[in-house]
Amino acid sequence: MTDLTKGNIFKIIIAFSLPLIVGNVFQQLYTTMDTLIVGKTLGKTALAAVGSTSSLSFLILGFAQGLTAGLSIITAQKYGANDLIGVKKSFATGIIYSIIITVILTILSLAFVEPLLIVMQTPKDILRDAQIFIGILFIGTFASIGFNLLSNIIRAIGDARTPLFFLVVASIVNIILEFVFILYFKWGVAGAAFATVIAQTLSVALGIIHIKRRIPILTLRKDDFRLDKQDFIEHARVGFPMAFQTSIIAIGTVIMQIALNTLGTDAVAAQSAASKIDQLAMLPLIALGTAIATFTAQNFGAKEYQRIIDGIKAALVIAVSFAIIAGIVINLFGNFFTSWFINQGEGEVFRLANIYYLINGSMYWLLAILFILRYMIQGLGKGFIPTLAGIMELIARIVAAIIGTMFFGFAGTVAANPLAWLGSVAILLPSTIISIRQLKKWEQDKQQLDSQSY
Repeated sequence: MTDLTKGNIFKIIIAFSLPLIVGNVFQQLYTTMDTLIVGKTLGKTALAAVGSTSSLSFLILGFAQGLTAGLSIITAQKYGANDLIGVKKSFATGIIYSIIITVILTILSLAFVEPLLIVMQTPKDILRDAQIFIGILFIGTFASIGFNLLSNIIRAIGDARTPLFFLVVASIVNIILEFVFILYFKWGVAGAAFATVIAQTLSVALGIIHIKRRIPILTLRKDDFRLDKQDFIEHARVGFPMAFQTSIIAIGTVIMQIALNTLGTDAVAAQSAASKIDQLAMLPLIALGTAIATFTAQNFGAKEYQRIIDGIKAALVIAVSFAIIAGIVINLFGNFFTSWFINQGEGEVFRLANIYYLINGSMYWLLAILFILRYMIQGLGKGFIPTLAGIMELIARIVAAIIGTMFFGFAGTVAANPLAWLGSVAILLPSTIISIRQLKKWEQDKQQLDSQSY
């Protein structure tokens, strides 16, 4: 476990982020390997079917992932304040919320999966495979939520390495099972989905075993579940805004997917392949955001306000620098990356994928700013502003996707992403300035109290 309230800020942010980056890469391998193996073994139509479900999966599972991330913010604040009883109660609260949300989301997602795919104008030639793939993933909602809860809670107490180990093991199992289920048992896209659910379930089991054996502070007893109303309110205040924020953003991606579906299978296949590379490029930025959220929460709990300000500056330098480099690389080697997922003969798919790389990759620096500001504000326990930023992102993405597709086709649809990022930053930036001023004031007040005590 790492205490983020002490030590060199640059070093500690990078050190905490590195396992998160590697972990995010392996987590992304769940969906990337689905796409890669399906595209190479089952062809373009199956690739499009799997890719067309990503936004819908993000809509349903993203809500739960945002919730567990928000709940862990309270855990990190308790840990930073050295409130060990509060850490246990926070974990117990997270478990209760996660169980409730798992039941609700599983029932609703399975009931409405087919109507949602139809509303999204999923092409008829991929509709059946898309429904099979996403339906199996929704059955495994418990595994996705369970792993995200355990990972976020373990990271909240400063341990970013252990979840990485779980992901490495689960990713290897996922890859092996995909080849077995698709090539040997001939289960098609269903095999890819079953492999993902089984691998995620394994990661949950590993997390539970590790906590029982190695992390006493998170080992719960019956008494720890005796929670009062304030416990639930405190966690809901941060957890649900982050959950709704993720879902709001996901709705925007669903609208984009609808727009893409109207452009045909080539456009969907290009987006399916390019978006996987796009997501891989974003993973270090997401990791840095997660790191700054935990860093901010722990230091806020410890009342190290100036350290939070210094941490924001350091994270922005690291994130923006990486974003510029990533944008250059993804554009220089676009064809090579696309060839991972689709055969070279699909010339139109490659052309469209390069358009995707150019538009998104050139604006990664803006996304870097978005992630750092959003996660910092969330680390302070403020849920409203990130949610408002998510709403602005949704509006910008919908308007840009509809108008862009109408006038500029595929390029217009893809441009909805950077325009949405711009809309979100426009909300987050003023709030960040206000938050920094507030932190400076609290730091001054703390120093005055310290000087008076002497």
